[in-house]
Amino acid sequence: MSRIRLLSEEVASQVAAGEVVERPSAVVKELVENSIDAHSTRIEVLTRRGGISLIRVTDNGTGMDRDDALLCLERHATSKIRTGADLALIHTLGFRGEAVPSIASVSRFRLSTREHGALVGTEVLVNAGKLEAVRDGGDAPGTQIEVRSLFYNLPARRKFLRTEATEASHVEHQLHLLALGHPSISFVHLVDDRVALQLAPAPTLLDRIRDLSGPELASELLEVPPTEENGIRISGYVGRAGVSRSSRQQQLCFLNGRAVENITLSQGLREGYHTALMKGQHPVTFLFIEMDPGAVDVNVHPAKREVRFRTPSEVRDAVIKAVRGALEGDRARWSGEFRATPQEGQLPQPVLQQEMPHPDLPLPAPAPRPTLQIPPPSRSTTPPPSTSTSSIAPAAARLPTELPREEEAEPAPAPVPETFRFLGVLGKLFVLMENASGLVLVDQHAAHERILFEEMQRRMETQGVPSQRLLLPLTLRLAPKDADWVERNLELLDRAGITLESFGTGTFKVDALPTFLKTEDPVQLLHDIIDDLRETNAQGARLRMGQDMIAKTVCRHAVKANDTLREPELVKLVEDLLRCDLPYCCPHGRPTMIQLSYLELEKKFGRKA
Repeated sequence: MSRIRLLSEEVASQVAAGEVVERPSAVVKELVENSIDAHSTRIEVLTRRGGISLIRVTDNGTGMDRDDALLCLERHATSKIRTGADLALIHTLGFRGEAVPSIASVSRFRLSTREHGALVGTEVLVNAGKLEAVRDGGDAPGTQIEVRSLFYNLPARRKFLRTEATEASHVEHQLHLLALGHPSISFVHLVDDRVALQLAPAPTLLDRIRDLSGPELASELLEVPPTEENGIRISGYVGRAGVSRSSRQQQLCFLNGRAVENITLSQGLREGYHTALMKGQHPVTFLFIEMDPGAVDVNVHPAKREVRFRTPSEVRDAVIKAVRGALEGDRARWSGEFRATPQEGQLPQPVLQQEMPHPDLPLPAPAPRPTLQIPPPSRSTTPPPSTSTSSIAPAAARLPTELPREEEAEPAPAPVPETFRFLGVLGKLFVLMENASGLVLVDQHAAHERILFEEMQRRMETQGVPSQRLLLPLTLRLAPKDADWVERNLELLDRAGITLESFGTGTFKVDALPTFLKTEDPVQLLHDIIDDLRETNAQGARLRMGQDMIAKTVCRHAVKANDTLREPELVKLVEDLLRCDLPYCCPHGRPTMIQLSYLELEKKFGRKA
């Protein structure tokens, strides 16, 4: 007796709907994407009870005639593609022809549409996938779709929905993504007949980001200069160094106008921000990627959120280059703000290091402010620096031979630059300085870490990674995928200071390791390094491993919190920091400098509201 049976059309529709329609937000996504594909300039979305009771999407797009209105309810009926070759040339958000019939099969569905210039439109009523009525409609040109009582005929699916507030938040998130991807379109979102979101067409992407995320976040973003490499065009905005979140909620990437998720993009962002973010933090990004549709497969899942690239390494390299370019390009602005000279008369001359007069003596007349802003003499008991002292002597004296030393020159004491007014040191850790914007606090440990890190990194790039042969070689056993990757990258690992030799199936003999690699369990560390390097491209793998090792090494040898530095050493430390490629943060992602503006200080003291 045959056990295989053909499913009925009703059951097949409900099965297919489970892939496309997971929750109300998926309905909103599919319908709004159809409105965008119809060249709409205004889209209005109304939801009630989080979209469970009612979802209404109204647009002013091209509309449909009666034949198309009926055909769009048939499975795999679409106007986006014609042949299999068109799957490699997809420029629209929708193309599968599954969304509308799937939604209609699990709800009470109403479609009203009218073409521009047509005298009458068409209204179609569908109940759980069954056509109930087709009649003339008199709505405005465009299309309006109502989805009522979602999953009313599938109680097992309906009970898996979350609370109304949770479902409403998912709908709002989807609308934010669609609005960000298409800033030239006006969006209106009504929640239970209340206006929750109203966006006018934005002239620029930054204006749309400001409308959705607020001016505070918009002010912390860096523009990614539009670049093109290997046919991949990247633009958008990324957060400055130190602007991060504990989740990937605001790590947004758009591919050809579609919000997507892909591990290649996540890896590229992480590599681009490497050493500019604290561990466990994720960058804030609004990255837009334009590329040939034939080089990416969006037909991976009916939700169309997951994509696959034909050449993922090229996409990853392009993202890394774009993000690093934006971060390094911000150095001039950042450095200029901190170097801005305090204006005359902005604040009284600091007296943090001047001797206070005796209370019984008359107060002396205020001395005129020097034009070069030479700092007042220090009250520290430390003797003045001699001409034979290195620029940062306490740190240099502790550095091992493999770390860079400051040159033992004999210059005259470095004068305080005109761009800063040195105030003092707080808690033997924070350097206090004044610039045109207000008070500057410098973490001397984090600053010295960044200086040593970049100096050591330059040495590695030019001279390679120093390695040391092991007295007794180690044996490393790897899983098949890891062994295959190692076999293909033996030369790369050798340049990174790790000498491996094949020693049988899935086994390698380790003959040499980098000299600065200090660990009690080198085999486990090698496993961790290989796992990490597999996620990077071949070009960045060697430097990635080197950077991680350098960051740990320089942390032990940079000046510490209680190290006392003399004034010229502190000034030299700040100047060296400003010459770094990424002076904003230490190699672990912590900030090196913090600016407290005059406005913030005045608010703290109640001088301004």
